[in-house]
Amino acid sequence: MATMKRKLTVAMLTTAIGLSLVGCGAADSTPKAAEKNSPSSTTNATTTSNKPVKLRIMWWGSQPRHDATLKILDLYTKNNPNVTFEPEYSGFDGYIDKLTTQAAAKNAPDIIQMDAAWLADWNARGQLADISSVNEKDVDPKLVEAGKYKDKQTAVPLGGNAWGLIYDKGSLDKLGIQLPPDGITWDDFFKLSKDIKGKLDKDHYVIGDFARNRDMYTSYQLSKGKGYPVTPDGKFNFDKDTWLEWMKMAEDFRNAGITPPPDVSVSDVDLDPKQDLMLTGKIIFKAAHAAQASSWDSLKPGSIGVYAMPKDKQGGGWLKATFFFSVSQDSQNKEEAKKFIDWFINSPEAGEISGTTRGVPVSSKILAQLQPKFSSADKLTIDMIGKATPGAQQFNPGAKGWNNFDTKDYKAITESIMFGKMKIEQGFDELKKKSAEYEK
Repeated sequence: MATMKRKLTVAMLTTAIGLSLVGCGAADSTPKAAEKNSPSSTTNATTTSNKPVKLRIMWWGSQPRHDATLKILDLYTKNNPNVTFEPEYSGFDGYIDKLTTQAAAKNAPDIIQMDAAWLADWNARGQLADISSVNEKDVDPKLVEAGKYKDKQTAVPLGGNAWGLIYDKGSLDKLGIQLPPDGITWDDFFKLSKDIKGKLDKDHYVIGDFARNRDMYTSYQLSKGKGYPVTPDGKFNFDKDTWLEWMKMAEDFRNAGITPPPDVSVSDVDLDPKQDLMLTGKIIFKAAHAAQASSWDSLKPGSIGVYAMPKDKQGGGWLKATFFFSVSQDSQNKEEAKKFIDWFINSPEAGEISGTTRGVPVSSKILAQLQPKFSSADKLTIDMIGKATPGAQQFNPGAKGWNNFDTKDYKAITESIMFGKMKIEQGFDELKKKSAEYEK
C-alpha cells in the first residue's frame, strides 16, 4: 500500500509539473534533440581535457539553497579536479540589477540562474548561449519548451513550482481557526481576515499590504476570468473595475489594521530572520512560491502551512518551472558550463544534496529516487504544488520588454497610493500612461 501511495504521489507530481506551462508546444524532435538524448550524454560528467577551468556561477536564494549549491559545486570539483568554481550568490533583491550590469559589460558569470520573466529580454538581446546539448530526456517536454528561443535551448528548467499562500500554523491554531481543506474564495478570505483581526492585538496583522504585490493582483484578476494584466504579447490588460476594487479593499484593510501601516509593510524582506514579517510574528499569511516553503520552514521549523491561492470564477494560482540555468553568450567556457548543468539536473548525487531547494526536482528519475527520503520541509513544497494543481492557470512568463513595469513602475505607483501621495483612480491612470512606454 505504501509503495502504491509513493507511485501515485510521483505520478501526481509529474503531472503537476507538466501542467505548469500547458500549451507551450511539443518537445523538439529534430536530430539535435535525438543527439542530446543519446547514450553518450551521461550523468557522470567528465571533462574533455585536464586544462584548468574556473566557472563563475551566480544564483539567488535562501541559506539552505546556498548551502546545498556550494556542496554540489564541491562534489563536482571532486569528480572533475580541473574544474573549480567562483560562486556569486545573494538574496533576490538586487540580483537582476547586478546581473544586468555585468552582462552589459560582457562580464556575466558563465552559469546564471534565470527567472522565466527575464528570458524574453535576454534572448532578444542575444545574451544567452545555445545549450541544446544538455540531456533533458527525463524532463517534461512542456518545461523543456519553456526554455527555448527560436528552436534553441537557452535555458534549462531546474524544478517544479506553484504560486499560492503560506501561513503561520501556530498562530492560527492558537486562534482556533482551521482553513477549509479544498481552498477558499477571495470573498471568504477577506471575511476570514477581518475575523482574525478581531482576535489580534493592535500591533499584529493578518497579511502584508497586498496593494503593492503585483503577483497577488494578477491572481485576483485571473480568478475573475479576465486574463493576465499584461498579455503574453505585451498589451496592457488591467481591468479597471477589478483593479480599483482590489486597491479599495487594500485601503480598507490598511485603515482597519488588518494589514500593517505602510512603513511596516515596505520593510518586509522575505526570508530575512529580522525583517520578514511572518518570521517575526507580525503577520500570519504571505503569498509565496512552493519552492520557498522549505526555506521558511528551516527558519521557523514545523510552523509553516501551505495553501492554494484564493479563487473566484476560477483558480487564482499557477504552476511553473521554478527557474532556469543558462550560460552567458560571452562565456569562454561554454562546453564545461553545459556539462555541469547536464550533471546538475541528472546526477543522483546532486539530486540528493539539492532536495527541493530549487523546487520539486525537474528530472522524473531524480524525483522518484528522492520521494521516499523527503523531509517534512520538502513535503511542504510537494503539498503546495498538489493544492495548487486543481485550479492552476496557464503560466505567463511575462512579455518582452515589460520587466521594469512589473518590478519598478507598479511598485512605485502602488506605494504612492499606500502612503497617501496618490489617489487610487489616479494610480490606475498612471499605470495606463506608463504602459504606453512598453507597448509595441
